[in-house]
Amino acid sequence: MEKLISFYCNNELVSVQVNPSITLLDFLRNQKKLTGTKEGCREGDCGACTVMLGSLINGKVKYKTVNSCLYPIADVNGKHVVSIEGLNSNELNFIQAQFVDEGGTQCGFCTPGFIISLTNYFVNHTKYSAEDAVAALDGNICRCTGYIGIKRAINNTINYLSHVNNPKKNSIALLIGKNILPQYFSLIPTRLKELHKKNRSFTNQKLIKINIIAGGTDLYVQRWESLLEEDNYFISEEPGLKLISIKQNRVSIGCAVTVEELIESKIIQKYFPFLKMHLELFGSLPIRNRATIAGNIVNASPIGDITNIFLALGANVHLKDKNKKRVVPLNEFYLGYKILNKNKNELVEYVSIPIPGRNFLFNYEKVSRRTYLDIASVNSSISIAFQKGKIKEALLSAGGVAPIPLYLKSTSDYLLNKKINNETINKAVQIANSEISPISDARGSKEYKALLLSQLIKAHFIKLFPEINFDEVIK
Repeated sequence: MEKLISFYCNNELVSVQVNPSITLLDFLRNQKKLTGTKEGCREGDCGACTVMLGSLINGKVKYKTVNSCLYPIADVNGKHVVSIEGLNSNELNFIQAQFVDEGGTQCGFCTPGFIISLTNYFVNHTKYSAEDAVAALDGNICRCTGYIGIKRAINNTINYLSHVNNPKKNSIALLIGKNILPQYFSLIPTRLKELHKKNRSFTNQKLIKINIIAGGTDLYVQRWESLLEEDNYFISEEPGLKLISIKQNRVSIGCAVTVEELIESKIIQKYFPFLKMHLELFGSLPIRNRATIAGNIVNASPIGDITNIFLALGANVHLKDKNKKRVVPLNEFYLGYKILNKNKNELVEYVSIPIPGRNFLFNYEKVSRRTYLDIASVNSSISIAFQKGKIKEALLSAGGVAPIPLYLKSTSDYLLNKKINNETINKAVQIANSEISPISDARGSKEYKALLLSQLIKAHFIKLFPEINFDEVIK
């Protein structure tokens, strides 16, 4: 079960035989005694366990924040892990001092995670804004201090660095010079290159394990202890599985592409610019840095955000079993609750979505108790191609109203060649209600969920066609 894992932890090279499925959090606290990384919710919600993870990409080290409570140590192989101890020196660095001086900490339990996330923001940006810096902390929760002191610390740090707002400069060198990063950060690129030369096996292992795990952000919440007893293979950090490309007028998204990588993709930004706004509702930044597109699809949650959106984008799932390949439309992938049109040995190689044509519109609606960082009660997506006031193509999905991520086929078919008016929308709502089978649970009664979906379908058209009078729909 054990595997040799080699990586840099702060300023130290670590090579250890260890169960690859244990979480990075447990390794840091129990084996390295780096207890500044805290165990809080163990679900990726509180951010107390946040660390920075540096990966060597095209000769440069790219850092991101991850929840170490959900991160298997197998995926730190060949990387640089930065815990709060890795930012410490004999005296407080500038950001740490600001948290103290501005009252940004009280009990201190959450503070290491905040410091890590804010540091990571400055590492990855050379043009700063308070709004973006606050957004970078969306995975960190403080239960006792309040956020005003933290915001003051952010503003003070931005003002402190404002005269070096130059995208052409090396942010690592600048932050070292400004007492935000320790000196050893300048050596990490060379160290990781040497580490990769010594160990060529980081990305060349065969898929022979019992469980093939992508992001695992839900799996590590549900049964992290049982994973320790199983033989697992983790694919989230495989470069060859993280490609986004164009094939035959479709955008192909590798199975290990994370939600944040999808948001940052130039191809996605070009052809699907609206996705950024919608996908930022998908968990916090550390979760988006880990959760994968294919993992979300295979997880088959009836209220999954990615599945809901991709159903309305006409996605295909590309499966592979050794040399055998086949393609399954996403709207035929779900056979029942957590039952997939996928054989046991098949791997989702990539997911593809067609490049939109002219007169294409898309909208996503989600009802949850919180706007951000929450699971939907009901969600729905729609894509429409229209011409001369008529709908030429329509794909409509619904979540939270069936045992599976639901493609509303009858409703979508009805909308074809229809004029966009009150009568069309009211009839579409009626058909949609005949296709769903909601149940009452903690997120609401079945009647409430049916009503929500009706309202979300109406909201699609009101948002996409603001020039049309929908008075009868609103009533």
